[in-house]
Amino acid sequence: MKTIEVTINKGNKAKAQVVAGIAAGTKVMTLDGEMPVEFLTAGDRVITRDTGMAVLKNVRTRKVACDVIHVSAGSIGHNRPETDVALPSGQEVLIRDWRAEAMFGKKSALVTAAQLVDGEYVRSMGKGVLTVYELEFDTDHIIYAGGLEMAAKAAQDLATAC
Repeated sequence: MKTIEVTINKGNKAKAQVVAGIAAGTKVMTLDGEMPVEFLTAGDRVITRDTGMAVLKNVRTRKVACDVIHVSAGSIGHNRPETDVALPSGQEVLIRDWRAEAMFGKKSALVTAAQLVDGEYVRSMGKGVLTVYELEFDTDHIIYAGGLEMAAKAAQDLATAC
């Protein structure tokens, strides 16, 4: 099941989009050390898996009603995540363990949090309200947040995701 946010537009047409982002309180790796996502601002230097470091272009904050996925500490690899983490079900996570091989036949795969639900260590918590922070960069990146490797999309991808 995909996480959706429903917005009512003029003409009473509903428009749905996948909700992705980093939940408030999640720590993000920066060149200044780990910082809660809500403290990040444009210009901060965030550590990335793909390029080593990227300058944050913008931070967009939204309060959304969405399907929430609970990821237990240590369930996505050795000490990953470091603590329990809540994610919107549409947030993409890079997996590099037996799950990637078993599910996709690859050594690594970028999957939504919803695809990781196993009912025991990664659980769907149903609908909930999260404050999510979307970190915008010039290009797509994999960042370190909450002890996981998560996708952060380029600004133009966020604008056209609807």
